[in-house]
Amino acid sequence: MKHATHWTQTAVAMALAGVLAAYSAPAAKAAEWPGIVEAKDIAEEGFIYGLPIVMNYAVMYAYAVDKNSGQFKAPFNEIKNEARVFTYEDTAIVTPNSDTPYSFAWLDLRAEPVVLSVPEVEKTRYYAVQLEDGNTYNYGYIGSRATGNEAGDYMVVGPDWQGEAPKGIKKVFRSSTQFSLAAYRTQLFNPADIDNVKKVQAGYKVQPLSAYLGKPAPAAAPKIDFPKIDNDLVKAHFFEYLDFALQFAPAQPNEKDIRAKLAQIGVGAGKNFDFHELPLGHRLEVGLGMKQGDKKVDAYVASGAKNVNGWKIGSWFGDSAFFDGNWLLRAAGAKGGIYGNDSVEATYPLTRADGKGQPLDGSKHNYTLTFPKGELPPVNAFWSVTMYDGKTQLLIENPINRYLINSPMLPELKKNADGSLTLYIQKDSPGTDKESNWLPAPDGPIYLVMRLYWPKTEAPSVLPAGEGSWQPPAVQAVK
Repeated sequence: MKHATHWTQTAVAMALAGVLAAYSAPAAKAAEWPGIVEAKDIAEEGFIYGLPIVMNYAVMYAYAVDKNSGQFKAPFNEIKNEARVFTYEDTAIVTPNSDTPYSFAWLDLRAEPVVLSVPEVEKTRYYAVQLEDGNTYNYGYIGSRATGNEAGDYMVVGPDWQGEAPKGIKKVFRSSTQFSLAAYRTQLFNPADIDNVKKVQAGYKVQPLSAYLGKPAPAAAPKIDFPKIDNDLVKAHFFEYLDFALQFAPAQPNEKDIRAKLAQIGVGAGKNFDFHELPLGHRLEVGLGMKQGDKKVDAYVASGAKNVNGWKIGSWFGDSAFFDGNWLLRAAGAKGGIYGNDSVEATYPLTRADGKGQPLDGSKHNYTLTFPKGELPPVNAFWSVTMYDGKTQLLIENPINRYLINSPMLPELKKNADGSLTLYIQKDSPGTDKESNWLPAPDGPIYLVMRLYWPKTEAPSVLPAGEGSWQPPAVQAVK
């Protein structure tokens, strides 16, 4: 009966939308608009396809466009080094990484390529430059795993760029969109190590190709009037933002079908979608489709990875070939934690449940996470366990300003008599004798993310993600 009720409600809503459309739409508009079922389906598929693109635009707007956003980093083609780790005050990105001080460079590739130069980094320090475009494709890496810790110059080009790389450029990376993000992660060993991180960051350089070559700059790209965006505006204007962003993202072969469908409801190149100018019935169709799409994304986030001792493990991020038109996987990755790495760069076991499948809740239970002796996460770089508020997926304010426990902290952590390591996950201190191993929890739902940077490929390994020979231990509720 539950399913029957659901489908009855949907049918009523769809019928109502059809009636309203018939009375509200001008004759020409009604003739152009797809049928009610088709329009809802297009909106649903379009929402799933467009969610990462719109989420990315929101971050770009906050970081590189709106200087009053409170999250602004730097204008396009300039680097902003964060000589600190993220805290509860950082709210632009869900599930932010607090292991590695970030550097950000948003790239405008319309006028000319941009050259990213990196210094030599000591071999014991992990660093990575993740290149991610407006489609949220990870189209390249510079750093410890991908290119080594030697100094080098690398060039990032837009989707339409034609030319030869100048001498001295080690590699060319092509973005599928005109705007792109270079996200730098530089390992911090401990708080006293921050000055060493600053020295590495000072060696990161971002410059247009003309400046790199010492030549005059080409004509500037046209000025853009970027539309303001925030959470409330997205709810009411989702497809307007998608419409805007797509003009900077030339269609790839595997996007032709979805782009053609979106064009039927007025979204895409040469279109000017305005949700509030649509007749009421059409708005209902679009709204219903978006709601259904959002439900599908949430369901995939919850079930699209393998359950390993209560942890969800899977491959959520990659390049265009990795997704191969699987828009649901792409949307789920973005909603679960946008800008995640390829699994070979970092693998992310996630959990909201204990080993018995019960929801983690700091207001109801204290928890432990115990790694048996010799069974810490197997990595070439380092690992961490980070605490997030289960509702917002943001870091939480706590009395000891600790947001994670990671492998560089091992010398300060207390091991058990048998050599195992227990982390205490709770909202209140477990006592001074255990506080070194305390990961403060919120007074409510908990979301835990384990990060394995540059995971080992030989056994024991977390790879392939969800199928590896190493498995994270279950979170246990304290009785």
